[in-house]
Amino acid sequence: MILLIDKPAGITSYDVIRKLKHKYPGQKIGHAGTLDPNATGLLIIGVGSDTKKLTQFLKLDKEYEATILLGQKTDTGDIDGKVILEKGVPSLDKAEIIKQLKNLEGNNEYELPVYSAIKQNGEPLYKKARRGDVVIAPKRIMQVHSAELKDYTVPILKVVFKVGSGTYIRSLAEVLGEMFGTVATLKELRRTKIGEYELGKGMEVLGD
Repeated sequence: MILLIDKPAGITSYDVIRKLKHKYPGQKIGHAGTLDPNATGLLIIGVGSDTKKLTQFLKLDKEYEATILLGQKTDTGDIDGKVILEKGVPSLDKAEIIKQLKNLEGNNEYELPVYSAIKQNGEPLYKKARRGDVVIAPKRIMQVHSAELKDYTVPILKVVFKVGSGTYIRSLAEVLGEMFGTVATLKELRRTKIGEYELGKGMEVLGD
């Protein structure tokens, strides 16, 4: 069984699995691509023998609706982190915002967030960062198919990103801040599509 879950904010992707284990006792359950605890949206879940199918979803393109806060940088790259830098935000018009969003499109090398599950020497980066270790953020080629402005009231931008697998929206938010001569952090994130699967009817509703 493959389930499409609309993950709420405030729980981890594993919390979703834990809740579903009560509904499908004794069955193996897994997910195809994690979401940060305060991110919301589409999570593809496999139950029973269909957990073997999950790998086919991992490399699919994804679509996100991101709310970006300009003028503030955190250690985690999102609003849950500790503020480590604040900087003034220049006056921006719609044309300039759209221009810089276009500059994000394509295949470009960006730093990964140090608070991520990417492993270095066999250990997730976030564990090193939480310990206070000095972490040199590795870089990765990230694929941005499109970055479209949905709405804005500076210092808040709402952007729809269509990206390839392995692209971190937190990284894109920080790079966008730099493009505007300031800093930025990801305020909200909602995944709306994975491949041809999208939020909408037929979604599984999580209970308590």
